[in-house]
Amino acid sequence: MPELLEALAAELERPRKLSAQVVNHLSGTYGLDRDAIGAFLINELPKLEDYEIDLALSPVFTPTLKDQAVFADLLGQESVPTTEWPRLIQQLIARPTQAQLVTEEGQKHPVPLRDVSIERYVHRLRLDATIAGPLFKLLNHLSPAADRPLLKAVARRAAWENEARREILARYLTTVAGSEVYRLDDVVELLKLAETYQPADVASLLAQIPHWLRVLRQEINESGGGKPFFNERVEELHGGGRDQRRQDNSRGTAKENERAFLERLQQVLIGR
Repeated sequence: MPELLEALAAELERPRKLSAQVVNHLSGTYGLDRDAIGAFLINELPKLEDYEIDLALSPVFTPTLKDQAVFADLLGQESVPTTEWPRLIQQLIARPTQAQLVTEEGQKHPVPLRDVSIERYVHRLRLDATIAGPLFKLLNHLSPAADRPLLKAVARRAAWENEARREILARYLTTVAGSEVYRLDDVVELLKLAETYQPADVASLLAQIPHWLRVLRQEINESGGGKPFFNERVEELHGGGRDQRRQDNSRGTAKENERAFLERLQQVLIGR
């Protein structure tokens, strides 16, 4: 537990850049010029109610999959029951734990963290999760080793608590292990797919992929995508950098990437 507490404090206290969402919220809600946000964090933020602080800082202290990876690697198959969380949170408050919030100009601002922000962070780390034995053994032998923390974070997500659904991840990783087909990004995409559609098992997922591919191909064909401009004057008439066709092209690229992922996933799960 001491090692976990130190890891929590280190992650909460590492410099965190305020996202555009946070900056816009503070500016709009409290009528701040952007260059006044730093002073507000030091002088006014501590005076706010808990719900106001959570609204303002929730994007900064909602852990990402990458954040979860730190603790997935530390805990391995171990889990921390929810009954232990209040004690962890109180210890972090008592330290006290101090955030380093970084404003747009790169300036760090030390801000003592209130329990509402610490609770948000701790409660969303999946500390009570675990990894099934065979899957954990597989993850510990996958290369490259640098990917293992994130893979463990993926494996601890709630989507895989169902044994039949977990077999999707296990089969995928077993098939791609040590091959050129392996891509960490594809594993993350597989997690997103499982969390969004919750396929019952491998067969159910394989049955749905052809339909998704048909829809994507149709959308890609219908979008077409604008051809590049070969004359600056014509580009200017279409809005220059604001040309809507560029946004369409970006969406088209995303759909192409999604299609390519689904095709790779299909081949892996079939065993080709």
